[in-house]
Amino acid sequence: MSDAPLRDVGLQGERTALSWSRTCLALAVNGLLSVRSGWQSGAAPLTVTGVLLLLAASAFMIYGTLRGRALAGTGRHHHTLPRAAPALPLGLLAISTLVACGVGISSVLISE
Repeated sequence: MSDAPLRDVGLQGERTALSWSRTCLALAVNGLLSVRSGWQSGAAPLTVTGVLLLLAASAFMIYGTLRGRALAGTGRHHHTLPRAAPALPLGLLAISTLVACGVGISSVLISE
């Protein structure tokens, strides 16, 4: 038997996966609304930004799912995974969320 202490992760992995999923859902909805608004108004930059938001939401959903699995102990590298998420994905997600807010506001202003 191993003398290594058991790691009690509790529901951390599930909470992590759910929080990434909620954020990605918000990004995807903003992306869809931006694509629709840009398409109807003929604003190509708004349409392109909406498509980029949809792609970002997909990428972050995959990352969040993998991170949640790893924190839950079902991932391939869960024993070497740091507790805190790396700064790069968190920064990119924060920037994407700010862009989604700006695009959402501009799509409302353009459609009126």
